[in-house]
Formats: sequence, structure tokens, C-alpha cells
Amino acid sequence: MPRRNFNDLLAFVTVAREGSFTKAAGTLGVTQSALSQAIRGLEESLQIRLLTRTTRSVAPTTAGERLMKAIGHRFDEIESELAALTELRDKPAGTVRITCGDNVMHTVLLPKLMPLLREYPDIKLEFDMNYGFRDIVADRFDAGVRMGNTIDNDMIAVPIGPPLQMAVVGSPEYFQRHPIPRAPGDLTAHQCINQRMPTSGGLYVWDFEKRGRKVNVRVDGPLIFNTAPPQVDAALAGLGLSLLPEDELMQHIHAGRLVRVLQDWCPKFAGYHLYYPSKRQLSPAFQLVVKALRFSGTRRQ
Repeated sequence: MPRRNFNDLLAFVTVAREGSFTKAAGTLGVTQSALSQAIRGLEESLQIRLLTRTTRSVAPTTAGERLMKAIGHRFDEIESELAALTELRDKPAGTVRITCGDNVMHTVLLPKLMPLLREYPDIKLEFDMNYGFRDIVADRFDAGVRMGNTIDNDMIAVPIGPPLQMAVVGSPEYFQRHPIPRAPGDLTAHQCINQRMPTSGGLYVWDFEKRGRKVNVRVDGPLIFNTAPPQVDAALAGLGLSLLPEDELMQHIHAGRLVRVLQDWCPKFAGYHLYYPSKRQLSPAFQLVVKALRFSGTRRQ
């Protein structure tokens, strides 16, 4: 039996993931006509339609989705193994893709990784700024960054920063007009800046703990955001109280632009961690990234 040419399968996987013949052709470095011909030949050989085409998009059929589940990760494994072969070279190379929030990128990732790029110019870094819980396997990221207590147990988590606290803050101007809250329940009488959660779509419930006593407060106020930076801006403008990880706010607290309250109700928690699949074959470039970012302690299996 003659050996199969897998180019048509690679073409199918790329089109299905990109949702576009134009983008897939650019990724593979081929013409759209050649790509269409490859897909058509694959469908004819299997005698089943794999893609549904419209004027605006391309999506897998039921059969196409089944084929994607069967072979998509195989091509990822091949790419990972090929990337690992760079350890045979004098200089590690390749692109490392990381999804993270913008604050941790500026405060942790870039400061730690810039020296790495200067030492290894063949390494490239791609950052995806996203506050949602991305599926790094399905979205083909090498790693993501989250707070340590939000990472799934089947991931390896490497601490890249110290433990953190949440911080409730308001501007001095705000506290000239409103009393300082002494307990979490006092927040119901305050203007608070809400956050829309990227996964559930609901509003974040402010949670506190002191000497084993846990308190959840549903706050109210004139503003709702889905990312941290505008919450900081609104607090600085005196529009209400904000609850965010302290690293987002410390420069303003130290400068006196924001006043921290209820600190004794905000326990420390696991800080930022880099996480990646436990079964991932680590390329030399990715191993260097992990080494550069590691804060302290051992990684969690």
C-alpha cells in the first residue's frame, strides 16, 4: 500500500483552525487555489464533506470536527518535537506564545524576559493580552499566566512572582466625601467600581476573610468594567472604591494618590504563575523562558 501524503490533512487542520482559506494560505505559504484543491481532493478521497463554506467563513462539518479531534493534536505534537530538536543547535530558537493580562506583562514578564532576548536573538516572544481563561491547548499557546489558585490541577504551574493581597482603594477626594469602611459590610453604603467576569459574565463578588471568617459582598456603583486599568483610572478620579490585586495599585498607594482600606480583611494568596500542559514537550527556547521567569519554590505537578 503506497504511503499517504499528509499535506492535505495539514491543509484541512490549518483551514479549520483559522476559519479562513485566506488566513490558512498565508500560514502555510501557499496559494488559496492550491489550498482549495488540496481540501477538495481530501474530501473526494474520503467521499465526505469536511468543511462548510460561506461567503464570510469556513467551519468544520460534523465529520470535519471528528477528524480535527483525531488528528489536530498530532500535528501539534509533531511541531513540538521538531521544535525540541533545536537543542542540537548552538543557539535555542523559535517562537514562544504566552497569554496573559497587560499588568503582569509590564511588571513581570517583560522585565525578566528582555535580557533573555538580548542573549538569545533567535528566540521570539508573542503575547496575547487577554483577561479571560483561555484554553492554551486548543488555542495553541505555549503557556499562560494566572493567579496560582485559579490554575487547573492538570497543568504545571511555576511561580513567577511573590504572594499577593487584594486591595480596596479609593482616592483621598473620595474619602473626603465618604466615611472610611471599617468592615466589609460597610461597602454596601459606598459607590464601588464593579468588574464583569470574562468567563461567567456575572459581576465579581467582593470576598474577604479575617481570622477564618469569610464574608462576600455584592457591591453597587455607577461603573462596570471588564479589565483592570479603567478601574484604576476611575478610582484615581474619585468615582468610587475599587478592589484589585495590590500590584495593580501599589505605585498609586505609595504616592498617596489612592488610600488603602480593609487591609486586615484581605488575606494573602498565591501570586502570578506561568502554567503549561504537563504532557508538553519543552523546547529549549521555552525552557529558557521558564527559567528566566521562575520566582522561587518548586513547580506544582
